[in-house]
Amino acid sequence: MARKQSQSILFEQLRSFTTMARTLNLSRAVRELGSTRQTVRRHITMLEESMGGALFSIDDRQYALTQKGANSLREAEELLARGEAWSNNLSGHINGLPYISIDKGDEFYYHLQQHPLNKLWSDGPELLKQGFSCWAESRGKIESDALAPIRPYMMVFRWLHGSWVCVEVGNQSSYATWYGWEWERSSVGRGVGNMPGGPGFGNLLTQPFEEVATTQSIRLDHIHTRIPKGPDNENAPISYQRLIFGCRFPDGSAVLATLINRTHNLEIFGLSEESIKTMPASLIMNINPMEGILEAKAS
Repeated sequence: MARKQSQSILFEQLRSFTTMARTLNLSRAVRELGSTRQTVRRHITMLEESMGGALFSIDDRQYALTQKGANSLREAEELLARGEAWSNNLSGHINGLPYISIDKGDEFYYHLQQHPLNKLWSDGPELLKQGFSCWAESRGKIESDALAPIRPYMMVFRWLHGSWVCVEVGNQSSYATWYGWEWERSSVGRGVGNMPGGPGFGNLLTQPFEEVATTQSIRLDHIHTRIPKGPDNENAPISYQRLIFGCRFPDGSAVLATLINRTHNLEIFGLSEESIKTMPASLIMNINPMEGILEAKAS
């Protein structure tokens, strides 16, 4: 009976656990959750009983995650974010691959659909095709000469202080050409999930990064959203295809790279071509990074 009761309030337990893990302060967690101290303690105790170990240690009323708690936190955050999105009809799977569709009108929207990599070869942009080839040739070594042709178009992230943080922005990347050179360096040190929508949405944004980091593989996404642009920093529609690929620094530590190509050539479940084309055609990226190299070799 206790096990059935525990399962029936699983999401409330996850909310209590993840909020406590973020705040490490019972009073603050209670305020954020709109709950009571007894309820939050009970939720965490029930989780610890079902998982067979303590998630927090307490020393002089100061909470800290145990190793088991730290190991469990990321999955708890993902389960909570996925469950909330699914229950609100904001996410699902198409042909076994995930999509996200969050629409708050002009305030904010974010649409993502993952695609199989063979779609890249059938109708993907040249930049991403060559990016895939360069990554494969580099064998995941971020400083490999094989990545040199696409390095100016890449953004690079590493795991730091519990988040994927940008450590490099290519001066010809989509980010740099969207915001302008004066903003190019401002993203260095910024976490992936720092976008509108709250911590739950931030967790959804980082899931593709987590997947690629774990498998050290590569992933193709089609995305349509709104992000700030121009001197007034007003949100503007953007449509793009994105590759995320797992790499390694020379010391062996994990690093992720993204390669983004702005395009109207997107397929996202439930999103119309008209919506995709709200990004002006003048912002489409038609890039072949190998052209200059081949011309130089020919001469």
